[in-house]
Parts: sequence; C-alpha cells; structure tokens
Amino acid sequence: MDKIVIDGGRPLTGQVRIGGAKNAALPILIATLVAPGEHRIGNVPDLVDVSSMLSLLGRIGCPSLVHQGHVRLDTSRVSFCEAPYDLVRKMRASVLALGPLLARCGEAHVSLPGGCAIGVRPIDQHLKGLELLGARFELSGGYVHGYVDQLVGARIPLDVPTVTGTENILMATVVAKGESVIENAAREPEIVDLAGFLRGMGAKIEGEGTSTIRVQGVDNLRPSPNTWNVLPDRIEAGTYLVAGAITGGDLTITHVRPDDLRPVLEALRAAGCTLEVNADTVRVRRKGPLQPIDITTEPHPGFPTDMQAQLMALSCFAEGTSTIRETIFENRFMHVPELTRLGADIAIHGNTATVTGVSGLRGATVMATDLRASASLVLAGLAAQGQTEVLRLYHLDRGYERLVEKLSDVGATVARVPDDPRVRMFAPSPDLVAKTAAS
Repeated sequence: MDKIVIDGGRPLTGQVRIGGAKNAALPILIATLVAPGEHRIGNVPDLVDVSSMLSLLGRIGCPSLVHQGHVRLDTSRVSFCEAPYDLVRKMRASVLALGPLLARCGEAHVSLPGGCAIGVRPIDQHLKGLELLGARFELSGGYVHGYVDQLVGARIPLDVPTVTGTENILMATVVAKGESVIENAAREPEIVDLAGFLRGMGAKIEGEGTSTIRVQGVDNLRPSPNTWNVLPDRIEAGTYLVAGAITGGDLTITHVRPDDLRPVLEALRAAGCTLEVNADTVRVRRKGPLQPIDITTEPHPGFPTDMQAQLMALSCFAEGTSTIRETIFENRFMHVPELTRLGADIAIHGNTATVTGVSGLRGATVMATDLRASASLVLAGLAAQGQTEVLRLYHLDRGYERLVEKLSDVGATVARVPDDPRVRMFAPSPDLVAKTAAS
C-alpha cells in the first residue's frame, strides 16, 4: 500500500486551486436518478468516492463518461434497484441511493453503509422521513429493503439535523404528491447545492440553507439543458489554509466561496494568522507564533467537524493550551495517538481535547484512521522537523484530489511512495531533487 513521505519544516508559498466538493458531488450524482435522461455535471473531483458512486450508478444501469472533471451521465434506464455491499461498504454516501431509487422505481435495496470509522452514524432519520412519505422498510441480511406505492408529501420533523438524511429525504420529496416540509433540516452549503441542481431539473423547493425546507412535489423531472458545476470544497479549502498557517507560509487558495469558510477563517484569525479575503480567494500568512484556540464542532453554520482534526494539528504548535470539543461524532479523536507519536501533548476527557502547545514536532511513521485524520497527520508532518511517513492513503484518496502534487507545487518536500521500490515524485522541490540525486 502506498504511503506519503514528508520532509517537514518548510513554509508553503504560492497558490492552490480548490476543486469541487466531494460532499456535494456525491448527492448530485445520485440525484440524477429522479430525472431520466442525460445529465452534465462539471467541477466533479477525481476521487475514489466519486468513482465508487459512478460505479454504483453503472451497476444499476446508468453509464457515465468522465473527462477532466466533467461527467456525462445517462439515467434513461434503471436495470436494478440495489446498492450492493461491495460498493456501499467503501462509502457511506451510497445510502443516498435509497431516496432516489424509491422515487424512481418504487423499491430500493441498499446495504447498510460503510465509510470512515468515526463513530455510530445511524440512518434512522433517513428511514423515519421516508416512512412519513409512505415508504415501508425491512432490514435483513445487512440490507435495507424499501418499498412504496406512491410517495405522498408530509411534514417531516427530524430529531437531529442530519446532512445525508436531509439530502435523502429531499430527493424523494421532489416527486412526492403534494407538499412536504422538512423541519430541523441540515443547513450545509452542500444541501443548498443539491437543491439548486434539483430545481434546475424542475423541482419546486424553497428554504434550503435554513432549518425548514418546503417542497411542492411534481409529476416528472427532466435533466437540465445546462451543465451544473459543483460548488468548491470548503473542507479542502480549509485544509490548505491550515497548511499555510501551520508552516508559517504565505498561501493563497483560489476558486473558493469565503462565506462557506467563515468558522474556519475565524479560528485562523484567533490563532494569530493574517487573512486577506476576496470574492473567490483567501490568502493566509503567519509571521508570529501561533496562539491557542477554543473551538466546538457544531452543525452548519457552526465549526465543521470535518475541520476539527486539522485545527488540532495546528494547535499543537500554539504557545499555550487549546480546547477542542467534538459534539458530532463520538470517535473523532482517533488521530490523537498518532499526533502524540510526533511529540504532541494532548489529553482527552470525554468529548474534549486539551492541546498543550510544544516547541515543535519530530517526524515519525503514523497511520491514518479516517479521511480527516489523514489530513491532520499530513499537516503535522509538513511542520514537523525531520521525515514523516503517513500510511493508509486510501482514506486521503477518498477526499483529497492530487494532494501530493498540490503540496509540491507550493514548496512542500513530499513524495508518494508506491508498493514497488520506485518513488513517484510530483513536482518535487529543488532540495528534494538534490537529496535524491546525492543518494
């Protein structure tokens, strides 16, 4: 299995272009099922999870063509109504097939989801909402079997503002008979993007981005004649901003929506970084020492849980003690033991991490436990002295497009080492070229 090798301690300078959001692309791709025909979607990131979603669509009879971030997807025919275990086990977002398949076929057979091992992530809210729309379910053999004669609009009060639950229910309501109201809906930008995509196909949706979404069901949807471009990835953007801050560099991220990054920008300012925010770019600089931070993960518009691990890596270098509370997932501190291998001083008490800044970290071999934990270890390695090796790259490949290349382009000394003895380098720095030649 591949690993990333980092020679740390070098400030990152330059520009990084941010790609399309994985967490927006996945529901948009599966939402094409509710409108038979050919769809065109742009700014789609080249990620393992996206490939898995396209494989799932292909398995049920919907072929696709992918070229340089553009996807053409034909959903004219659905041959099977099943999302099988061998695909779903790799990616939790496969459960999003449940709502669209019920809407399209009147039945759905979806394996219980996999993905990152960051805690219990039940789909009870998905099932509750779809049952209120008229669906009935059986759970057997590790699968959810759903059936419906006619989806009928309903009031759907969610117990918690689940993102994928809101998306799954929303994709079913657009063709349900009558009005549906989703209460306590999640408010994330990716849901707003999905609603915009559905509206482009003829759906009647109001209130996305708020806690109450109203939908007037329509009889039929049709593919939009225009290409829908997926919104920029706010988590990728935040990760690179932390990369600039943690290395004391001068880094600009481009093709972003700064409003979606507001909680992360506030945390970086609190940490002592200087930010320049424009219409679609953010520049981060740091010359002085990092300051301790105090953050609590919350549903949007609060601080995103998907940025918690990255900010923890940053706080390891602060002059003082930081406090990080995780309120979304109960197992999302699994990166802590790996950060301590690099020399971090972190204590865990329940859902709170107390991070005491140290003078510096030293490189070591570390192992990723989930997608965002992987990013935190790479960030720590970029700022640590000496060489860091990050194992289990399949997590990173699920959520970060061309990570090694992008880091190399802004001055990182980093390589991806495959299973064979050869080392595949991506735009390496002059220092690393000289070091390799000398050896």
